[in-house]
Amino acid sequence: MKNIIITGASSGIGYECAILLAKEGFQVYAGARSLDKLKELEEYDIKIHYLDINDTKSIEQFINFVLEDTNHIDVLINNAGYGSFGALEDVSIEEARNQFNTNVFGLMEITQKVLPIMRKQNNGRIINISSIGGKMYTILGGWYYATKHSVEVLSDVLRNEVKDFNIKVIIIEPGGTKTNWQSTMAQHMLDSTPNDSPYYDIAHKYTSFMDDMPLKIAEANDIAKLCLKAIKAKKPKLRYLNSFSDKAMVFAYTKLPTKLIDAILNKMMKRFK
Repeated sequence: MKNIIITGASSGIGYECAILLAKEGFQVYAGARSLDKLKELEEYDIKIHYLDINDTKSIEQFINFVLEDTNHIDVLINNAGYGSFGALEDVSIEEARNQFNTNVFGLMEITQKVLPIMRKQNNGRIINISSIGGKMYTILGGWYYATKHSVEVLSDVLRNEVKDFNIKVIIIEPGGTKTNWQSTMAQHMLDSTPNDSPYYDIAHKYTSFMDDMPLKIAEANDIAKLCLKAIKAKKPKLRYLNSFSDKAMVFAYTKLPTKLIDAILNKMMKRFK
């Protein structure tokens, strides 16, 4: 039986992923800060433990909890993260650091703790939940997209560094997904935007636009199924995208001239003024 660690498992993608993988016969170890929500997973024989991805001691305690139960870790799913939007001029550096600490540094710290175990067993898979935002940019999303661009680069570098140890690094790139990410992102943006901000109207209109965005079609379980594919595949893809619209968006940002992308964004920005 494969042992799988999932961070940020108390809601959204992590929560659905834990349930799906447990139903598939894997032993899942779920970590998150919200123990009340995690307890709901115990009915699926999922083993739970408090985990604050921003706290070194918490990460160590979580890994020790897993190793007290088993001597091998087959898969690490780095799912913990959040979105915080707002104009680059408005978002405080403290909030920017918080987002990098969670989305990037926390992700890499638990990865560093797991890698020696995977190297010793000469096997393992690390699945990083990134975003199509790791390949793109829009107004008001600078800090969030910067964290996901970082996850993409770190994953690509790590994949090549650990190749000789039979460890595979896989990136999942969700697009719009029906989770609490959307409301969290919107609230952070409104909290970061002062009433006298020159971006006040844009920020408030942007939140309404995001709520009505037609591309927000994926369910958390759809992304969980991509994780399952990445685990079961003998030769997993380097990246998994969920839908045609997600693929089209990434294709546009990577193939179209930057000036054209800017023109499209500027036209969009005028809608919010």
